[in-house]
Amino acid sequence: MQKNTTKKSGIGSVLGGLVRNQIFIPIAALLLLVLFNLIVDPTFFNISVDVNSDGYRILSGPIVTVLNFGSELAILAIGMTLVTAASGGQDISVGATIAIAGSVMLRVLCGTNSRPDTLQAPIIVAFLVGCLAAMLAGAFNGVLVAYFKIQPMVATLILFTAGRSIAAWVNNNELPVISDPKFAYFGGFLPGIPIPTPIFIALGCMIIIALVLRFTTLGLYTQAVGINESSSRLNGLNPAFIKFLTFVILGVCVAVVGLIKVSRISSINYSVVAKDIEMDAILAVALGGNALSGGKFNMWASILGAYVIQFLTTTLYKCNVRSDALPAYKAVVVIILVVISTPAVRTWFSKVGKSLKSKLQTKEVA
Repeated sequence: MQKNTTKKSGIGSVLGGLVRNQIFIPIAALLLLVLFNLIVDPTFFNISVDVNSDGYRILSGPIVTVLNFGSELAILAIGMTLVTAASGGQDISVGATIAIAGSVMLRVLCGTNSRPDTLQAPIIVAFLVGCLAAMLAGAFNGVLVAYFKIQPMVATLILFTAGRSIAAWVNNNELPVISDPKFAYFGGFLPGIPIPTPIFIALGCMIIIALVLRFTTLGLYTQAVGINESSSRLNGLNPAFIKFLTFVILGVCVAVVGLIKVSRISSINYSVVAKDIEMDAILAVALGGNALSGGKFNMWASILGAYVIQFLTTTLYKCNVRSDALPAYKAVVVIILVVISTPAVRTWFSKVGKSLKSKLQTKEVA
């Protein structure tokens, strides 16, 4: 009897530890989506081999779409997680900043002619210039938040409002078009490789941030500032600079996504590119179990949350939900996650858990 009780207690402890783990939330959400699709439409998981316009074999299917477009969101989630952890707020201007970065890259590649026959500059140069533009936008937001003490959503509202107009101004309101097929590789497929290139780019970004968090104190300092800014200052940290730095890092992530976005179509539509992507990035951070008020974070949970959000988006499209209705569904998810993450609800769950555990132990003793 004792052996049985010990075994049950051990299983209960394992399950309890799993439920309390931060990454449990995105994993549970992912499993629910998988189960839903298995019931509604099992063909969701079919992967086929097609031939693209260049004659190369490529993988296609809803799961490939999730990994392909979810990679953009995963890259953004890296920067958004750091910003959220340090500042206790979110950057709502990332979509507009993607438009700026993409527009700058196209301007460098096109020069004065919006439809050049050949590239006017190397792609790497265009990316670095676009990266600089996105970092400057991030620095602008960072200065307002870190040094002028403006609430992040209010500070980033400036670029959210003006960013797309700035992007259009960069190219004189023209829609530049790149004819060089090499530029399309970043948002499409490399010759002879059937896996979408954005997946490899996202993997590279994940490796870089893993190394940064492993071998530097960025993660520790970011969490310290987010948990208690005053204490971190007393311990010799510079909270303002750390907040500023996280916004600049987010700018780099934005530039990478901007390259992928404009590469997909070898052009740009200022009003549509990366529309509402800021909501998805914030939702990815929340779904990862990270407190939107800042402090401790789990980068891998945010990245997994990004792919879960794309999984949800692709599922809704498969269910013939109109694109203009998608934000409403995602808003419901945001509300649920924010409510669950509040101290009052977490305390209630904790009390219920302890009560159930106490009842189970009483039954086992009896």
